[in-house]
Amino acid sequence: MTQLLKPARILTERDISLKDLLVVEPIDYTAYRERGGYGSLDRARNALEPSGVREAVQSANLRGRGGAGFPTWKKWDMVIRQREKKRYLCCNAAEDEPGTFKDRYLLRSNPHQLIEGVILAAYAIGAQEATLFINCRYEEEIAFMEAALQESKIQGYWGDSSAQAPANVKLKICPSPGSYVAGEETALLEVIEGKVAAPRQKPPYYPAMHGLFGKPTVVNNAETLSNLPYILREGGEAFQAIGLGSASGTMIFTLTGDVSRPGLYERPLGTSLRDLIIDCGGGVTDGSTLKAVFPGGPSTPVLPASRIDVPLDFDSLKAAGSGLGTGAVIVMSDKSCMLGKAIQYARFFAKESCGQCPPCKLGTVHLAEILEKIEAGEGSEKDIEQVKQVCDMVKGRGQCFLLTGAAIAVESIFEHFRPEFDRHVEAGGCSFT
Repeated sequence: MTQLLKPARILTERDISLKDLLVVEPIDYTAYRERGGYGSLDRARNALEPSGVREAVQSANLRGRGGAGFPTWKKWDMVIRQREKKRYLCCNAAEDEPGTFKDRYLLRSNPHQLIEGVILAAYAIGAQEATLFINCRYEEEIAFMEAALQESKIQGYWGDSSAQAPANVKLKICPSPGSYVAGEETALLEVIEGKVAAPRQKPPYYPAMHGLFGKPTVVNNAETLSNLPYILREGGEAFQAIGLGSASGTMIFTLTGDVSRPGLYERPLGTSLRDLIIDCGGGVTDGSTLKAVFPGGPSTPVLPASRIDVPLDFDSLKAAGSGLGTGAVIVMSDKSCMLGKAIQYARFFAKESCGQCPPCKLGTVHLAEILEKIEAGEGSEKDIEQVKQVCDMVKGRGQCFLLTGAAIAVESIFEHFRPEFDRHVEAGGCSFT
């Protein structure tokens, strides 16, 4: 059996997506029904038009949990406004960014919750088919999901072409190729169509207009969809009452790095970054001092320790010069070499580039090479200045966010920890090793 990191977390009455996380085996159909599962879907198909589901999600002010934080109802509305009647829904659970594994636990612990959310979303937008795009490395979780799909199909929740919506929707699983770029929403569509994972040019290929097989398509993150059963059951106002301002509900934070209790923590949006690290994570490991944090994964700007008194929500982190991203909180102590961290993520993005954009294919490699030269003690002041120049030059040049994400990670480390770069040149190498 696959060995997984045991989630160290504090259960609260506000747990929504991870309510049933602390189980060894996934919640089966019977147990899910006993917990009120599929009640929201029953209500939707018996008493609500698709517009009623959309209105509930709009009143909840649910925003995407996959990185961009775009209002879910607005994404749905863009598809609804298309004249084309054939529509698709894609659930994105391809997570392949460092420090992110929340979708894995949603799939593993409570697959029926996600299935219910997928069917509700398909009903809301009038999609005839829905695809669960799952990281290919999650072999056991895919098996759990396949079993849950069969259970829910037998119970008549989907797959009956002669039934009325939403029971007539078709669900299927498509494993991702296990690459970072495959999680980009248009590259995801390419893979489902049987092609290589490579992002499409935007414009004109926005999924809402030219998505899967050229038809209007909604791509929602697995955590986003897992919130729908709660919203339909408790009401949009109840969901909106949790969180901070325009950031409603809870979010699953993946806490990793130099922290005493790494794991998954579901907290209301607006929870302080400091509280997440100290109260939930038990502080920095081995009595070390906090040095820096990526609050939303390495494609969001790093924050130095002096800036961790910030609410974990979309707008507050943006105002602080970073972003919420996927909620992958990566903690670094004073024993960490920040140039080494910059190299780590520059290498990651260089490796994950699909290669179709020359600025990305060449720029990510060039950035990693400059950093490695400095780290090896062979760099000069000119090389240090070139780090900033390359970051400025490549941002926004690729067809997807990968190249920009690489530049953001390195540039933010450079901005806050420039003296460490200088010391590598002065000392002829790294003093942290």
